Amino acid sequence: MKIDIETGQQIKKAFPFLEESDGFYEKFIQSVSLVNAPEKYEVIRPGDACKNLSLILEGTVRVFKIGENGREITLYRIGPGESCILTASCILNHVHSPVLAITETEIKAIMIPASFVRIWMDEASSWRQFIFDLISRRLADVISVIEEIAFRRMDSRLALWLIENKENTDRLHTTHQHIAEELGTAREVISRILKDFEVRGSIKLARGKIVILDDAILQQKVDLK
Repeated sequence: MKIDIETGQQIKKAFPFLEESDGFYEKFIQSVSLVNAPEKYEVIRPGDACKNLSLILEGTVRVFKIGENGREITLYRIGPGESCILTASCILNHVHSPVLAITETEIKAIMIPASFVRIWMDEASSWRQFIFDLISRRLADVISVIEEIAFRRMDSRLALWLIENKENTDRLHTTHQHIAEELGTAREVISRILKDFEVRGSIKLARGKIVILDDAILQQKVDLK
């Protein structure tokens, strides 16, 4: 899809580094395309060749792994002004994707052919710095996930997830399966721990909804680690 003036301004706002190098934005805009994708669209699957890199303008993409047992673990999410560093790494190293990425909402994105991703690493310092900054931020996200899995008890991780994701009304509209996918465990494990939280008076369970009753009790679980 051709990029119009309005979208061009949106791109500059989301990715201000594009104007940091003389003439790079013009070169960039001539080499990319605009794409739209619906909710729950598979952007890439494990084993796929990484032919393009997407820069997100609108919407959210979830990047995750699926184990041999079918369990999922969320590595990170990509939103406006961001991109997937694992895809960038695969392009730069000529390897296939190790992850699954699916849109959580409708998205609007800029699609960059893999060849230009590689060429600009040598030719454009602003592009190179963007990729390095992306690596730094996403590596910290992935390390945090690993630390949570390796060193924190599941009840503590669940309590922290509830605190971090609760709405202003102390309600979470979610399912046990969704939480299990976020934390990389089985739905039955989440259901059992949530029931224990309910018995202890920290939450109240309802269909498709969790109501937080006592933050202090949940925080005690978080502090146990």
